[in-house]
Amino acid sequence: MAESSLHGRVAIVTGAARGIGLAAVRRLCADGVRVLAFDRPDADFGEASAAGDVTPFAGDVVHSADWLRAVDAACRLGPGIDILFNNAGIPGPIASAVEYGEDDFDRIMAVNVKGVFLGLKHVGGHMQRNGRGVIVNTSSVSGFGGGGNIFGYNTSKAAVNSMTKSAAVSMARYGVRVLAICPSPTATDMIFQLERHLSPDKPEAVRPQLAHGTPLGRYGTPEEMADVLAFLVSDAASFMTGALVPVDGGSLAK
Repeated sequence: MAESSLHGRVAIVTGAARGIGLAAVRRLCADGVRVLAFDRPDADFGEASAAGDVTPFAGDVVHSADWLRAVDAACRLGPGIDILFNNAGIPGPIASAVEYGEDDFDRIMAVNVKGVFLGLKHVGGHMQRNGRGVIVNTSSVSGFGGGGNIFGYNTSKAAVNSMTKSAAVSMARYGVRVLAICPSPTATDMIFQLERHLSPDKPEAVRPQLAHGTPLGRYGTPEEMADVLAFLVSDAASFMTGALVPVDGGSLAK
C-alpha cells in the first residue's frame, strides 16, 4: 500500500477526546500524522492517546493563552503545524430566540464561535508565517437554516460558515487553505443528548424522526466525517478552499 500523503505531518485536533474529534484523531494517526489532541482539562484522553502518535493537551479553546501553548506544543512535534481540525463545539439548549438564556447564548458563542476564531487567529497565523497549512472547521447543516428550535447552535454554525469563507480568502495568498465540514445529525453524544431530551424514557424511539430529514435515512458516523476530513487536508484536495462541505446524507439537497 502506498504511503499516505499526510505521513509525517503535524495536526492539532480540538474536541479530540470523543465523537468526531476522536474519530479524526484515529484517522489522522492511521495516515501517519502526529496529532496534538486538544480538549478540556476534565476530558478523558485515554482513547485518543491509544490511537497512535498522539500528544494529549489539556486546555480551553476560548482562551488565547491555551491556544498559544497548544501552538508551542505542536511545534515540538515537527517542523511546523500542517493541519488544524477546529472541531470543538457544544450544542446549547433547545430554545427559541425569545426563550434563549443570555448566559447560554454567551457560552455557545464563546465555544463555537470564539473558539474557532482563536484557532484561525493563532494557528492560522503560524501557518501564514510558514507559507503552508490546512484548517478545517466543524460547522453543521444547521448553519444554513433556522429549524430545530436550536437558536444558539444555528447562529453559531452560521458564524462558522462565514468565518470559514472570509479566512479562506484572506489566507489563500499565504498558501493556507480553509474549509468546513457541515455534518447532519451524527451518532455522537450531542445527538444522543437530544434524543434523551425529547424522550427521556425511551430515547431510541425518536431516532427515526430525527433521521427522517436525511434522504439516506440514518445518522452519519464520526468515522464518515473523519474520512472526509482526511481528504480535505490531503494533497488530493489542494485546489479546494473556502468550501462548506455538506456531509449530510443529502439533507441540504432535500
